[in-house]
Amino acid sequence: MVKVATTKLDRARVARAALDLLNETGLEGLTLRAIAQRLDVKAPALYWHFKDKQALLDEMATEMMRRMGAELLAAPDPDWRVAITAAMRGLRTHLLRYRDGAKVFSGTHYTDLSYAAPMEAMLRALTAAGFAPAAAARAWFTAYSYTIGYVIEEQATGPGARGGAEGYDLAARAERLADYPLAAAAGEEMFRGHDRGFETGLAAVVAGIGATAVIAGE
Repeated sequence: MVKVATTKLDRARVARAALDLLNETGLEGLTLRAIAQRLDVKAPALYWHFKDKQALLDEMATEMMRRMGAELLAAPDPDWRVAITAAMRGLRTHLLRYRDGAKVFSGTHYTDLSYAAPMEAMLRALTAAGFAPAAAARAWFTAYSYTIGYVIEEQATGPGARGGAEGYDLAARAERLADYPLAAAAGEEMFRGHDRGFETGLAAVVAGIGATAVIAGE
């Protein structure tokens, strides 16, 4: 049997191994040493490619973007509301494929231009719908930021997270908040039914964009 180590080690291969390991350990347990063990190499070998963990996260986020590419490059719907809603739904779906996927994605710097074509397509769709370029950029980034933030919270409180197999223990939370009945009752809305919650929030974001952006012809 040929050992894994005989395959050439490069940044993309390390990132793929890291994403596989991420689903087992979560972000806190993801170390260069653990990745090196997965690849059957010595840890110092990884430092030829990544100076630190943040550099690795940048490459992991880029690999995630590469995997999204084909779907993100689909022609956006002429209706900007439909287009941006579909794009954010797709982003959330991809992030949820990885444990702590949104945390990996947040604040990283892509290492190639795999993000550029999907972004350009969305911005073109928005400007074609009447947005000024600056308004289009703000609309896209607002929806993007909402989606990343929502999924970070969703993954932090959902099944398999610190809340355990069933997710956030709402009964224990309600007991702690017994003197604050509205805050206690809010837990059901905030920490259950993530699909519905995401759609409700996204609809509010898109409606807000439509209400505040200066759009030609509207």
